[in-house]
Amino acid sequence: MTSSIVVQLQESLTHMKSQQQYRSLPSLEHQGRYVVSQGKTLLNIASNDYLGLGSDTELQGEFLKQIDRLPVAQRPKMSATSSRLLTGNDTQLQALESELQSWYQNATDKQNLSASKSVLVLNSGYHANLGILPALTSLPVKTLILADKLVHASIIDGMRLSQSKLVTYRRYRHNDYEHLARFIEQADETVERIIIVTESVFSMDGDRADLLQLVQLKAKDARIELYVDEAHAIGVLGDTGLGLAEETHTLADIDYLVGTFGKAFASVGAYIMCDEVVKQWLINAMRPLIFSTALPPINHAWTRFILAKMPNLTHQRTHLAQISIKLSRAIDQQHRASPTSQNISYDSPIIPYILGDNACALAKAKQLQAAGFYALPIRPPTVPANTARIRLVMNAKLTNEDCERLIQQL
Repeated sequence: MTSSIVVQLQESLTHMKSQQQYRSLPSLEHQGRYVVSQGKTLLNIASNDYLGLGSDTELQGEFLKQIDRLPVAQRPKMSATSSRLLTGNDTQLQALESELQSWYQNATDKQNLSASKSVLVLNSGYHANLGILPALTSLPVKTLILADKLVHASIIDGMRLSQSKLVTYRRYRHNDYEHLARFIEQADETVERIIIVTESVFSMDGDRADLLQLVQLKAKDARIELYVDEAHAIGVLGDTGLGLAEETHTLADIDYLVGTFGKAFASVGAYIMCDEVVKQWLINAMRPLIFSTALPPINHAWTRFILAKMPNLTHQRTHLAQISIKLSRAIDQQHRASPTSQNISYDSPIIPYILGDNACALAKAKQLQAAGFYALPIRPPTVPANTARIRLVMNAKLTNEDCERLIQQL
């Protein structure tokens, strides 16, 4: 690297610091539901560990004892050592896919889920969103992708990789389905396929997509396919934790449903539920799957262990909803993501505390940390300009007393 490039990089970093947009990796020690940062023990309200399973040492101990009881030769390996198409397709991974499929089928008999639906496990949510759309749009079919303005960066990157002479994408205003409908109406007659892409629960605002309205839009045009990223809803919403699609009875209408294990599951990896033919196409065309070493079998074993418990974690989901509603209602109008919202219903455990200015968000984070809460500022470009915030995240290990103390600080 030339010295001039190093100088330019340093100047750009200096500019980031002047705009309060500079980031650095924190040095943390995890102790159950707390983190130790710079010598201070702080209650963690920044993690996506929504059900508190990642900090549950008893649960981890139960899993390790289960592994110890197995003969050494049958214990899950610590590395897959190659991609799934080589030697990485371990029995743990195949069993996980089968059990995920049963989870959906057993919980959705009343929703007429097609028997042709199948599950494909992937290395991460980012891998999933980066690779699925490019693979789906690699056919010689004129395609229009319409995505919510606030979809995750991984989806945006996937759309960019999909763009070609035959594939274009546009982004409709956040949760504005009239705007989306106009894009559909304006689609050229030569467009053979329209893929609507949304998150079910949005990662920064914590609000929900209206899946029922999207399904109604889909029903009006045979060209439309629906791609829903349930990363922040899996484990949290629905009677058995199957997400917003389960809660709204729209599972049968979603063509590509993406879920992750790195949040409420307290594990690692992701999956897509789709038609069996689509699954086979992804195996043959999805570059992040083809060219990546599979996750270690021990991780898939842990995910299976959590999956077996997930349908029965109703108490945790109920408590999570209660404290999330309590915190959401305590935030005044000027700091809400949606100033017109009355916060009378439960959207998700993600409650943004909007401050607008980067410096204000940094100062508020420091105040909360001084009060014993590990809260972090979220600034552009992660969120839109002038919407810097504290992303408050509830989890099922937090008590009502914890919630009250947090409200006092706000």
